[in-house]
Amino acid sequence: MKVERSRGLRIITRPERVEALLWATLRFDNRQEAREPLFHLYRPYARSIATRHWRPTTDCSLTSDAEQWAYEGLLQAIDSFDPLRGAPFRGFARRRILGSIRDGFSRNSELDAQHSTRRRLERERLQSLKEQAEDGKDAIERIAEIAVGLAVGLMLSETRLIAGDDDPDPGASAYDTLVWRQTQQLLARAVEFLPEREAMVIVNHYEHGLSFTQIADLIGVSRGRVSQLHHSALGKLRKKISKENLT
Repeated sequence: MKVERSRGLRIITRPERVEALLWATLRFDNRQEAREPLFHLYRPYARSIATRHWRPTTDCSLTSDAEQWAYEGLLQAIDSFDPLRGAPFRGFARRRILGSIRDGFSRNSELDAQHSTRRRLERERLQSLKEQAEDGKDAIERIAEIAVGLAVGLMLSETRLIAGDDDPDPGASAYDTLVWRQTQQLLARAVEFLPEREAMVIVNHYEHGLSFTQIADLIGVSRGRVSQLHHSALGKLRKKISKENLT
C-alpha cells in the first residue's frame, strides 16, 4: 500500500503535471494567484535570454535593465499564452521576451543614464518610505525613520536574501565583516517571519529585482498597496533585527 501511495504521489507531483495544473488554474479557473508560481518557474529562463542576448561591458545597470525587460516580456507571455493550442510555452515566451528586450533598449537609448533600473528601484524605495512616514512625528524623526529604512533596504539588496554575497568588503576589518555577515543572516531569517504578502514583496523586489509596478501586476494589487507593504515589511524587519541584537 505504501509503495502504491508513493508512486501515486510521484505521478501527481511530476513537474509537467504541476505546470499543467497551474495553467489550467490560471486560464480556465481565472485564478490569478497561479501567475506568480508560473512566473518564478520561467524566471531563470527569461534571465538566461537577457544574459545571452546582452553582452555587458562595464555598465552593470544595462544588464539589470535587460533582465527587467525580459521579465516584462515573460509576464506578457503568461497573460496571452493559450495552453490548448499545443505549442510549448518556452518557444511562445521567447519571442515576447526578446521583443521586450529589444523595445527596452530602443527606449533606453533615448534616456539619460540616470534613468537606469537600479536608480529607478532606489527611487521607488525612497518614495515608499517618504509616503508612509508618520505625520505625527517631527521632521528629524521622519528623516531618521527614512534613513533606517533605506539602510535595511541596502542590506537586503546586498545580501540578495538567499543567494548572498560571500566576498568580504575589502574596505572593512575582519570584525566589521563578521558583524555585517551575522546581521545579513539575521535579516534573511527575519524575512521568513513576515506576513505572506509582505514577504512576497520583499523577496520579489530585493532578491528578484522586480519593480513595484511589476510586483503589483504579478500579485494583482495596486502599486500604492505594494508601497505600503514594502514600508510595513521594512519596519518589521528593523524591529526584528534590533530586538535580536539587544538580546
